[in-house]
Amino acid sequence: MRLRAALSAALLTAGVVLATAAPAGAVANGADVPEGRYEFAAKLTMPEIPNADGTTYASACSAALIAPQWIITAGHCFHDVDRNPVSGPVPYATSVLLGTTAQEDGAGETRNVTEVRQSGKNDVALAKLDKPVTDIEPLSVDGSAPTVGQRVTLAGWGSLTSTNPAPSTKLQQGIMRVSEVAATSVGVVGLAPRRTTSACPYDSGAPYFVPDGDGGKLVSVESTGPDCPHADAETTSRVDVIADWIASYTE
Repeated sequence: MRLRAALSAALLTAGVVLATAAPAGAVANGADVPEGRYEFAAKLTMPEIPNADGTTYASACSAALIAPQWIITAGHCFHDVDRNPVSGPVPYATSVLLGTTAQEDGAGETRNVTEVRQSGKNDVALAKLDKPVTDIEPLSVDGSAPTVGQRVTLAGWGSLTSTNPAPSTKLQQGIMRVSEVAATSVGVVGLAPRRTTSACPYDSGAPYFVPDGDGGKLVSVESTGPDCPHADAETTSRVDVIADWIASYTE
């Protein structure tokens, strides 16, 4: 399973500026998210994913809250031992951390995934939580098609680099630009803090969104891309083309 990274940032009218201090070293050329921002950004932790030979391994993904009891992430984050996407009961224990920018004792809120639904149209899955989250503003799903040149914010819990990757303990962010639009996917490239700001391992499923107050509009979800850091395009999954399917579960 190839897990990617995602970041998030604030878009200011004065130009491409991050609403943070100096860039931090927990995602590929990203920056820390200030406490209290983007509380909908979720970290998924899977400590025992089965292999075909009976062994297990640990992994992680990123995600976003889009309804009190539903998060959205990459479809490939939930699979069987042959790496085929799985719908139905969660295939392995998956914990969810939301409402914080730092993974530390007592920070944020935790939930568990109980079931998964694959879109079937692109690399997107919805995951149901065991209990609703009622005190965090979820992202809304943007029903309009993304456009080339559009700026989006990326927020995720991924690694600094593809070399010896490890999930971050701090939520990271970056500003990205839509470089191409396909039928079910969107290509995005880095803008800030650098052109090489990019998704990394363990950021699969991270949201690309347009911030608005405590929430924002979700444009796409991280799927895959080159080894990070890089200045090439990431492949992300459009949410507008599956908006009706998403609403059938979340509304």
